[in-house]
Amino acid sequence: MVASTLPLQTYPRFRGRSLLLWGLLTLQIVCTVFFVVDVVAGVLGAPDFPGGIHHEALESVVVIALILGIAFTSLVIRSNQQRQKRMEAQLRAASGAFFQLLEDHFDLWSLTDSERDVALLAIKGLSIAEIASVRQTKEGTIKAQCNAIYRKAGVSGRPQLLSHFIEELLGEGLIELETAAPH
Repeated sequence: MVASTLPLQTYPRFRGRSLLLWGLLTLQIVCTVFFVVDVVAGVLGAPDFPGGIHHEALESVVVIALILGIAFTSLVIRSNQQRQKRMEAQLRAASGAFFQLLEDHFDLWSLTDSERDVALLAIKGLSIAEIASVRQTKEGTIKAQCNAIYRKAGVSGRPQLLSHFIEELLGEGLIELETAAPH
């Protein structure tokens, strides 16, 4: 099934980015600790590092590490922003595809405008009383419209109606959506 392979394709990249970010954070923490210890040692009048290590050379290495950390962090942030834009575009495409799927079925079932509104609200999960309130009509009218919708759709109730659309999206509809979505 296409849906079950999607997370396997994206997970290793996400894990790699996550590890890279944690590594960069660790590097920046180590550099920060170095500078804090250096400042505290300077305030307390402690001598330079023992063993002939040149203080400026060590500071230069730490500064280079911080610059590299900033550069890589910037690249990861940019990559994540691009990924987020792609996901938002895919979500918009999926929303549009789902709405089009609803409209196509509503046309196929010859639902009236009122029945379309009621069907949409029912699919969104509103109760009979909530739909009646939103549509400013009586609950009996909404029940009658729901029964007409179920009859025209060939289902026995709301769960089957919803299941019908879920199956469409998880079946061929998902494959069509993936080929239409920008990568």
